Order: sequence, then structure tokens, then C-alpha cells
Amino acid sequence: MPVDSSNYLIVPLLQGFEWFDESLQQSLRARGWPQLTQPQSSVMIHVILGVNRPSAIARSMGLSRQAVHVTIKQVVKKGIFDLLDDPQDKRSKIIVLTAMGQAMRRDAQATIQYLMDQLAQRIGQRYVDGLRAAFTRDWGPPIVCPVDEGQRPAAQAARKPARKSARRSDPQQPATRQRTAARR
Repeated sequence: MPVDSSNYLIVPLLQGFEWFDESLQQSLRARGWPQLTQPQSSVMIHVILGVNRPSAIARSMGLSRQAVHVTIKQVVKKGIFDLLDDPQDKRSKIIVLTAMGQAMRRDAQATIQYLMDQLAQRIGQRYVDGLRAAFTRDWGPPIVCPVDEGQRPAAQAARKPARKSARRSDPQQPATRQRTAARR
């Protein structure tokens, strides 16, 4: 049964982000820039905001360092990023925009301004200003919804009991031989 998404702010937030990202990516492709996936675009946003250590990007995005490194290497192959030794920690790398990446950034900034102007024409400048005002305010740290005393968390109630699996006492002996030996 579909849920009325208008009741949940997270749905239009995601839809708005996807609209902006897809509009930006299509516009950049039309200008001849390489296509970036959504994860690559998210890493690029972090770098532009000054988060240039892969481990910091991974923490911010809630991803493993390995996943972020794979994404970064893909963008390096496209000629947009370069990985340099971190001057503060020789064991680490930092991400910098190449000359091509800087030119792409300039085109992206101009495109974003155009998209904001177009959005203002579609929904009204007042609403665009309201979005900007709401999203640039400090929302504070993440909130954890409290669980009432004595209330069983829904996740526990929804879990099915785990099935018992055959346990092997000798890891060298296959499980089928152990079951046969147990029947004797």
C-alpha cells in the first residue's frame, strides 16, 4: 500500500536533491563533461566544501573507507581529481581538483545558479528563499526518537526467531559427517 509522501518531509527532501543532482548532471553532460554517478557527485560536493581526506568523506557519508576509495579512484580516472600526499600525515592522501576538475566546478556553479533561477520561476522566489533559509539554519545534532519505558521496540517485535544451524564441533570434519556420527 503506497504511503502519502506529503506527510514525510524526508521524501520531498530526497526528491528535491535528486531533481537538482539529475538536472546538474544532465546539464554538465550537455556541456561535454564526463558523467558522474550520484556517489561520485556526492564525493565531489564534499571536496568542494573542503573535506578532502577520504576517511573524513567516508565518515560524513556513512560509508566504508574502501567504498569511498573506489569512488575516488573512478573520479581520478576521469581526470577530475588527483590524489596527493597529505602534508600533515604522509601515510594519508588528500583529494584535489585537477585543472579539468576546477573548470568543471566553474561550469557546475554556473549551472546551479541557472537551476535556482529556473526553480524560482517554477515555484516562486519566495519558496526558493524559504528553502535556502530552512536548509542553512543549524538543525543541531541528529535526534534519536525516545522509546517509552516498557515499550518493546518495533524491530524486536518484528524479528522472526533465528533458525538453529548445525554446529560443527570439529571444523575439519564436514557437517554431514558430524550429523552421521551424532546419529550413531
